[in-house]
Amino acid sequence: MPQAQLHIVCPHCDAVNRVPAARLEAGPKCGQCHRPLFTGQPLEVDGRRLETHLARNDIPVLVDFWATWCGPCRMMAPVFQQAAARLEPRARLLKVETDREQSVAARLGIRSIPTLILFRHGRELDRIAGALDLGALLGRVQPHLA
Repeated sequence: MPQAQLHIVCPHCDAVNRVPAARLEAGPKCGQCHRPLFTGQPLEVDGRRLETHLARNDIPVLVDFWATWCGPCRMMAPVFQQAAARLEPRARLLKVETDREQSVAARLGIRSIPTLILFRHGRELDRIAGALDLGALLGRVQPHLA
């Protein structure tokens, strides 16, 4: 029986890689740039890169919509960083700065920040408005990772 293959977008060069699901935890590297596919860090992206990650990743993608002037967003940043270390490689964590990507925020209906949206295959699974602690964040996301 063939092994399940997952499409994983490289956080460095945005190349789409096929990774056997069983090898996801083994530190896979990009076939194009040869850098790690998972860094344990959230990735800051623009609208174009966001679309690539949402459309091409077979793992869930959790996106933090934030702004530099937002106090709760700054409070949420270390929690989101810790979540990346805990959730990768079962999910990709991205950050979108809403002041720079206003059209993306408008298209997705971001009305307050921070807003976290969990996507799978480009479809929204869950939306969280406001800052959370790590336990609450993991509790909301982990059921979608199985």
